[in-house]
Amino acid sequence: YPNKEQITQIEKTIGCSRFLYNRMLADKIRHYQEEKKMLKNTPAGYKKEYPWLKEVDSLALANVQLNLEGAFRKFFREPGVGFPHYKSKKHSRRSYTTNMVNGNICLQDRFLKLPKMQPVKIKLHRMIPEGWKLKSVTVSREPSGKYFASLLFDCENQTAEKSYVWDIYLKWDGI
Repeated sequence: YPNKEQITQIEKTIGCSRFLYNRMLADKIRHYQEEKKMLKNTPAGYKKEYPWLKEVDSLALANVQLNLEGAFRKFFREPGVGFPHYKSKKHSRRSYTTNMVNGNICLQDRFLKLPKMQPVKIKLHRMIPEGWKLKSVTVSREPSGKYFASLLFDCENQTAEKSYVWDIYLKWDGI
């Protein structure tokens, strides 16, 4: 149940992620047309030109770079997939993913602590078994206005390593 400040920060992060993806894609296309070589760009290079990118979680922006590189790898391996497309403001999935690094994400009782935000009140649908490690969180907004967080946990087992995704609902029904 994010409050107004948290909603603003979530929306900023979603918007910055979309903007950075589109900007990095455009720069890669332009550089390839001019130099006939693939551009190796990072989010850090854009923070000088766009200082407002510093207001959001840097790991969310790093995931944007990984997603774009993955889209290019998939295109070159499987040409039938198609060239990476720009993300639309109106028709794309409104979400961002951030990774767990040095305790920046924390799940405590009925609260989820996300980077650059105060803890968000949540409704936890399943108890997390002991020994599972939180790996990443994907925060998304549905067209209905409800917010959801999908948490990826890693469970190390003696026989195999398995990853599980748990959905946590961040409900917000309007201002």
